[in-house]
Amino acid sequence: MTTPIRISPEGIGLGQTSPAPKAGSAGFADELGKALQAVDQVQKEGDAQAAQLALGGGNLHETALALETADVAMRTAVKVRNKLVDAYQEVMRMNL
Repeated sequence: MTTPIRISPEGIGLGQTSPAPKAGSAGFADELGKALQAVDQVQKEGDAQAAQLALGGGNLHETALALETADVAMRTAVKVRNKLVDAYQEVMRMNL
C-alpha cells in the first residue's frame, strides 16, 4: 500500500492525509481572505517605499525589490483567481 501525501498549512509531505477541518478552525474563505490581506500588505509596503524614494529618501535597490515582490504577489493572486473562476465554471457545466 502506498503512503498518502499529506497536505497541510505547514507544507506537503508523506504520512496521513489531512484531517477534516475542526469546528472553529479557518475554512477556505478565511484562508483566501488572509492571502488577499497579505497581498494587499505587500502592495502597500511597495507603494510606501516608492513614495519615500520619490521624496528623496530610501534605497533604490530595496524599493525595486519591494515593487517587484508586490508585482509577483499580484500576478500570483490574479492567476489563483482565474483558476478559481475556471473551476467554478467547470462545476456549473456539470450535469448532476
